[in-house]
Amino acid sequence: MEATQLLLPVSNHKKPKVMEYAVAVAAPDDGGAAVALEQHVGTEAEAVVEAKLGVIVPGKSITLNQIQRDRITKIATANWSVTRNGNASVAFNAQLVVDIYRTELTVSAPLQRVMVLEISQYLENYLWPHFDPLTATFEHVMSIILMVNEKFRENVPAWACFHEREDVFPLFFNRVLTLKDQEEHVMSIREKTNYLLFMIHCFQSLEDEKVRVAVLKLVSLQLWHALSPGRLQMELVQHSQLLDHWKKLLKKEVRLAKASSGTATRDKLEVRFLPSLVQEFLEVMDNGSEAMENGAGDSGPSVDPTSLLYCERFAEFLIDLLSQLPTRRFVRALVEDAAVVVKSRMSALYAHPRGHLFSQLIDLLRFYQGYEINDQTGTQLSDDEVLQAHSTRLQALQRLVFKQVPKLRDLALANVGSIERRSDLEKQLKILTPEELKDLVCEKLKLVSSKDPWADRWDFLVEVMVSAFEKRQSQRESINALPLYPNEEVMWDESLVPSINYTGEGCLALPKLNLQFLTLHDYLLRNFNLFRLESTYEIREDVHDVLKRMGARVGDEGETRFSGWARMAIPIQEFKISEVKQPNIGEMKPSAVTAEVAFSIRGLRGAHRSEWDELKEHDVLFLLSITPRLTPLGKEDLAGISVPERYGLQYVRGCEVIEMRDEGGTLMNDFTGRIKREDWKPPSGEIRTAVVALDSAQYQLDVNAIAEKGAEDVYRTFNVLMRRKPKENNFKAILESIRDLMNEDCVVPDWLHDIFLGYGDPAAAQWNKMTDLLEIVDFKDTFLDAQHLRESFPSCDVKFLTPDGDEDMAPKPPFRVTLPKVQKRANLKAKPATNKRKGLEAESNDADTVKEVLVEAYVPSDPGPYPQDQPKQNSVRFTPVQVGAIISGVQPGLTMVVGPPGTGKTDTAVQVLNVLYHNCPTQRTLLITHSNQALNDLFEKIMQRDVPARYLLRLGQGEQELETELDFSRQGRVNAMLARRLELLAEVEHLARTLQVPEDAAYTCETAAHFWLLHVLSRWEEFVAACEGVQDNPGIVKEKFPFKEYFTNTPHPLFTGSSYSRDMRSAAGCFRHLKTMFQELEECRAFELLKSTADRANYLMAKQAKIVAMTCTHAALKRRDFLKLGFKYDNLLMEESAQILEIETFIPMLLQRQTDGRARLKRCILIGDHHQLPPVVKNLAFQKYSHMDQSLFTRFVRLGVPYVQLNAQGRARPSISKLYNWRYRELGDLPNVCADQAFNLANAGFAHEYQLIDVPDYEGKGESEPNPYFYQNLGEAEYVVSVFQYMRLLGYPASKISILSTYNGQKHLIRDVIERRCAHHPLFGRPSKVTTVDRFQGQQNDYILLSLVRTRVVGHLRDVRRLVVAMSRARLGVYVFCRRSLFEQCYELQSTFRLLLQRPDKLGVVLGERSHPTQRPVHDVGNAYLVSGLQEMAHIVTDKFNQQAGLI
Repeated sequence: MEATQLLLPVSNHKKPKVMEYAVAVAAPDDGGAAVALEQHVGTEAEAVVEAKLGVIVPGKSITLNQIQRDRITKIATANWSVTRNGNASVAFNAQLVVDIYRTELTVSAPLQRVMVLEISQYLENYLWPHFDPLTATFEHVMSIILMVNEKFRENVPAWACFHEREDVFPLFFNRVLTLKDQEEHVMSIREKTNYLLFMIHCFQSLEDEKVRVAVLKLVSLQLWHALSPGRLQMELVQHSQLLDHWKKLLKKEVRLAKASSGTATRDKLEVRFLPSLVQEFLEVMDNGSEAMENGAGDSGPSVDPTSLLYCERFAEFLIDLLSQLPTRRFVRALVEDAAVVVKSRMSALYAHPRGHLFSQLIDLLRFYQGYEINDQTGTQLSDDEVLQAHSTRLQALQRLVFKQVPKLRDLALANVGSIERRSDLEKQLKILTPEELKDLVCEKLKLVSSKDPWADRWDFLVEVMVSAFEKRQSQRESINALPLYPNEEVMWDESLVPSINYTGEGCLALPKLNLQFLTLHDYLLRNFNLFRLESTYEIREDVHDVLKRMGARVGDEGETRFSGWARMAIPIQEFKISEVKQPNIGEMKPSAVTAEVAFSIRGLRGAHRSEWDELKEHDVLFLLSITPRLTPLGKEDLAGISVPERYGLQYVRGCEVIEMRDEGGTLMNDFTGRIKREDWKPPSGEIRTAVVALDSAQYQLDVNAIAEKGAEDVYRTFNVLMRRKPKENNFKAILESIRDLMNEDCVVPDWLHDIFLGYGDPAAAQWNKMTDLLEIVDFKDTFLDAQHLRESFPSCDVKFLTPDGDEDMAPKPPFRVTLPKVQKRANLKAKPATNKRKGLEAESNDADTVKEVLVEAYVPSDPGPYPQDQPKQNSVRFTPVQVGAIISGVQPGLTMVVGPPGTGKTDTAVQVLNVLYHNCPTQRTLLITHSNQALNDLFEKIMQRDVPARYLLRLGQGEQELETELDFSRQGRVNAMLARRLELLAEVEHLARTLQVPEDAAYTCETAAHFWLLHVLSRWEEFVAACEGVQDNPGIVKEKFPFKEYFTNTPHPLFTGSSYSRDMRSAAGCFRHLKTMFQELEECRAFELLKSTADRANYLMAKQAKIVAMTCTHAALKRRDFLKLGFKYDNLLMEESAQILEIETFIPMLLQRQTDGRARLKRCILIGDHHQLPPVVKNLAFQKYSHMDQSLFTRFVRLGVPYVQLNAQGRARPSISKLYNWRYRELGDLPNVCADQAFNLANAGFAHEYQLIDVPDYEGKGESEPNPYFYQNLGEAEYVVSVFQYMRLLGYPASKISILSTYNGQKHLIRDVIERRCAHHPLFGRPSKVTTVDRFQGQQNDYILLSLVRTRVVGHLRDVRRLVVAMSRARLGVYVFCRRSLFEQCYELQSTFRLLLQRPDKLGVVLGERSHPTQRPVHDVGNAYLVSGLQEMAHIVTDKFNQQAGLI
């Protein structure tokens, strides 16, 4: 191949097979954001947004030039843009704000204009800096509201710019509250919706103090002034503890009224704000219902979409208020008093087809209105308490009507069970006249006010009565009745499982993962629903793919035939229900439903056949019923129908494999031991029968539908069996784990409970506020020397003492440290002082107190005479902050460690485990990570510490990737214990011979234990007694030692005979060696008694191992097994916890049964970095709307839980670390990155160690999108590969270079170019990795080439967390290829790009350097040459290549 052909990018470059890649990447490949074509993560929603920009020609994508030519951009450039020419500031023009609002933001579809304004930093540079609460116009305030809403929609920090003028924010918020009072500006329904959305965002931002202080005033006790008198009286009677507070509030208001002639309390802004919003909603809903009734045409009643959106948003607003305790306490009574739920359910909008989402939201609101909780105390009500409250309420009704409503005598005398159903109550109330019913509901029961406009409606009053007194399904009953597998209705319900192009403009009928939760059951229920629906989205995509591939058509006889083929699906030959078991006591659904599915694998070959034959117990399958249309539809018709209608999909049902049988009926893939290994035979024939367990809850629903509605029998129609990839198909086990937790009285430790739910003092679980602290901590090998220990306690007075209490002048490690007493007291700052001055003095005095740290240096016992007896030592010089994290980790309570890139999170975690093991040897620790890679990294470092291998256990599928000689899986550990048993018994036999004892002492572990007591321990005790009185005789130890003959093979002589103490220490070491040997044998005894491999493995996991490691997914999958085995642990350490879903963090806390109603868990150590990428959630709606990508770690940080942030990085050059260390508080550098030669030398051939390279359009094109969301940039791909070739020609190792991209499409394009031009050439080869930024999180390399791809809009790099990951992967060099003019404008990225753009935006090379490495200092740019562009870079590479070829 010619050099020019190999190296130069040419215009007829063969385009990569993007269509093939688009199909091939159906599984996620970006670790969270840039995923495959159809399963694309939502942070790429900018693509959808781009298509809506008003400046775009329909059918075309927006370009950067189009944005720059837009009139808003021109206005921004002239007035506030950061790229505005000249440094002189432009005076603020209030009329300009008014004009922009009226001409751009009040149009029918303002999203595209809001986007362009937000991109131009309208809020940060113009609206907020010039906001004056006294003079700001209505348009100015509404413009700020719109910009904040847009930032929330884009999922970028919305309140950041407000921190620059925090003192103005309360005044701004007050202006927001008074907007509706301005008579000169009557809000349109669209403006009301935006206003409401802003309030939703405010109540979702309670972690921001300025926002929290402002909004919580709207939901205080004062709100009850707006209640009707009857409702107020009822609430105060039910919550008697509030009566005193209410009286004090009234007295205070009377005093204030006398002092000033202010407005009445009921008319105060804070009191009337929410009631006025409720009233406004009811009016909009009533007007909409009237319009529907009056505007009915041939196609049915019409619905105003703007009014519908407003109603949906208001329902979302109330759901948010009722689903958090601080906002629920006093709002629930207001919602009930106004009968919002009842009126909404009776509205025409609720029953309208276009009101489907509204009806779902109202149902969710109804659920939270009646949630089983004490609003004032936050205590969750048990099932018995709920039932008792329901019965008490009904009995009170019966007593009242018995006395005052004679017509309802039958209701009064009936038993509770006969009147608690809706139908029974309605029947009883029919005998009342409208006047009697109104008197009962409004005057006697005081459920609603008699002044309510609806109070004269008989149907409304009945519904109020029924809603108040009917028996509702409990949370446990509802979750147990819910099918675990999704069906076709749920899969294609857009309000539950939205498509990938969710833009955030509308709301959804989904729960949200807020900062706070009402109860643990509320937490579990929300996570259950979201996890189920997220799984449903993935399953839906798989079903859609199968439908496309199978090619269903109608046969000659009307039957369904398949002309296509799908790897993951196969036609069913026969399906039959084989068994339906009786329901369990108290349940309606069958306890189990079993079916048999027969299918043929005829025609399948090789791997495809094997995949179906490898189906095993617990695998999840899906049964599809497909009936295609008789006549195919045209393209226009297909565009307007759903996927099920298009392909004829009728039903989808899930099932779980119980067993597989071949054509002869022989059991396949049995792991239960029913078939012995020697009896196993290959499966026969081509017919396979899967015995499956159906979802009994879904089966009951289907049977009820057949009986009550005459529906079709679903189970007679299945004709396709679908499977999924095993790694993607574990959702059922996780859902079962969540449901099991709902049905248990799960006990979170008391010290963690309130913080977990988001209430109380965020610092309450810190170690210095806990009991049972470790007074003295043996730090073992943590400190390398005495100076290291002094440095680790910089603000303390460190005193080294001898065991006698004298000062130690030459201390040497290891050290025992007595921690300072001052740290164990509660923080004085948190205690209210009698006056501010005293409080400040107390805090100051505490800060001035010098804490004393007492340190005892001790000589550890001699571990033994052999090299393998010597403990492994730590070599890491931990920083003071890392030592603080270790101290916190070994103490009881919650420890949170934020580990920025390269700061030694893993080393810190390993040392916590090491110190914890030695200080609490009887306790067991559970180690959890997100990925197998991180778990293996952690595990390999643990094995380098002084923790015996027999106490380590690694569970899960990634164990085989451990780069160790030992096998740490369950089977591997069992085999190791059995092998070790034989080795130890051989040693015992040898010892018995040396002591002239019969050798049968080593027959079993039990005989060895007797031998230890009778012959070894007794001889040692005699030896010690003999030496005690003759310590002046230095040779006595050598003379009397009873085990000299056994220890003849030591590498060094045991005794010198010249020093009694030295010889006695050696003798003690020998005895310790023997003691450890017999202790190990005692631990092997259980493996000797247990005969089956499974029993031995279970014993190892449940009893033997002290540190058990697994991924969070494995923990969720196997929870039932852990409970069954009685698995116990005392400590939980979770690495990568900022990358783990909330529920997958919670489940590992509850893998053990509670004893005596108390949680055994003593320590919870969470290590992560919330400034890097969050957990993977594929559907954008679950990310942006439900906050499902919020980890527990991030939520704790948002709640203000104290954490230790590691503050020194040792990965990257200091100059490179500045690209991302601005995101962290005081992140410095370790000495090695400043002193080591590799960090001080320049990168050979490059002028700079980091640089931004501006890449213009290549062949007239920037980014391209060959398929939706599959972004590529050929110019950047060619440039990156050319630089890679340049580096290889200079001698850079390929293993030290990684190429990253922010998008999946670009990753595949670069791989394609690499394969074509480099992979098979000896001078180039492949780089270490070509992958996405998301996938590379947690990894590093010396040199990173980064392609940012986008040239139209910034895309999902606007998430600063992705930027931090991208910039922090390199140790020695990072080169960023992008479109400068686009990324330098992005507000969120300015801190990094400002540094990048201090250097030339053309690649600087040093052509005189011929090989790597160079001796040029890093800050010496040398004879730098700026490369003009891709073509010139290609020529440079060609010249280098020709020179190399000539030398070869």
